[in-house]
Amino acid sequence: MTILVTGANGFIGKNIIERLARIEDIIIKKFDRKSSIEELSNYINDIDFIFHLAGVNRPENKEEFYSGNSDLTKQIIDTLKTNGKCIPIVYSSSTQAKSDNDYGQSKLMSENHLTEYSKQNNVPVYIYRLPGIFGKWSKANYNSVISTWCYNIARNKEIQINNRDVILELVYIDDVVETFVSHVNDKSFISDCKVNTVYKKSLGEIADLLYFFKENRKTLLIPDVGSEFQRALYATYLSYLSTDNFSYELKGYSDERGTFYEILKTLNSGQFSISTTKPGDIIRGNHYHNTKNEKFLVVKGRAIIQLRDINSAEIIEYNVSDKKMEIVEMIPGYTHNIKNISNEEMILLIWANEVYNQNKPDTYFLEV
Repeated sequence: MTILVTGANGFIGKNIIERLARIEDIIIKKFDRKSSIEELSNYINDIDFIFHLAGVNRPENKEEFYSGNSDLTKQIIDTLKTNGKCIPIVYSSSTQAKSDNDYGQSKLMSENHLTEYSKQNNVPVYIYRLPGIFGKWSKANYNSVISTWCYNIARNKEIQINNRDVILELVYIDDVVETFVSHVNDKSFISDCKVNTVYKKSLGEIADLLYFFKENRKTLLIPDVGSEFQRALYATYLSYLSTDNFSYELKGYSDERGTFYEILKTLNSGQFSISTTKPGDIIRGNHYHNTKNEKFLVVKGRAIIQLRDINSAEIIEYNVSDKKMEIVEMIPGYTHNIKNISNEEMILLIWANEVYNQNKPDTYFLEV
């Protein structure tokens, strides 16, 4: 199958092409601002499907709204007619098509051209009136407020918020892409084309989250970025980091035993840390917790982990090393320690179920 993507170098276009490139037996033809209708005519007979994503939304004069939107759409349709082609089309319109402005009217005219084309040729046309779109590869100071804010905040620049309470309707680029691509092999007629997941978020909420993400490198605290809007926004924010700012240094603690670094803290699922212990039978720990629990994983070296129920004299031992990825649980009510028994530095990865609270550490010294 050969697929034409107009607006191939744009925000949606780049993401669509990335997705199509992962599908076997797909040939992609690209059409962008440098392309001409003549070029389209040269390979129109090979095209089986069109993603019409090209458009103008920030022109120097209003006439460009019509030349870059409705006129271009009509030229594509006329080229199809001239070549006797009836090809399914997915069109990225805008919720602005309901508005009485030049951009909205030019998008509405494009919709009308496509609807007429569909009726005359009995061919599916999928028109999506998209709200604000956000995600990687969106152009700052052009495509959306989120892309602009991500770019500025990642570079320590100020952002402008006139009203924190303004609500935006948003769709994430990956959801848009998956919805669009679903039509490639399912060419049924659909009257109501929508992206299923639409987020409604205030400007203030978005700004607060983005600053939270930025401060994560200092606080090590990260919100729930594993699902829904926060997952999508965090991925978007990271995509705007400058290439010389992908890494950051952790601040640790060192003493005669070795070092200790906190890596990441979550809002409600504890934290991850790492410690190093020098060779020479160095012991860490000898304390217990009433509620706090931990998981230990030796990722370098060899160690003995000892645990003892504080109401018992029986000592439980685990001999662990980097030869076997084995997690040992630190059980509430059991005092525990860990001893480096190798001739090299021992490195321990630690997860605790709660973020360390200096005022309520739930940590009590008691030798095993």
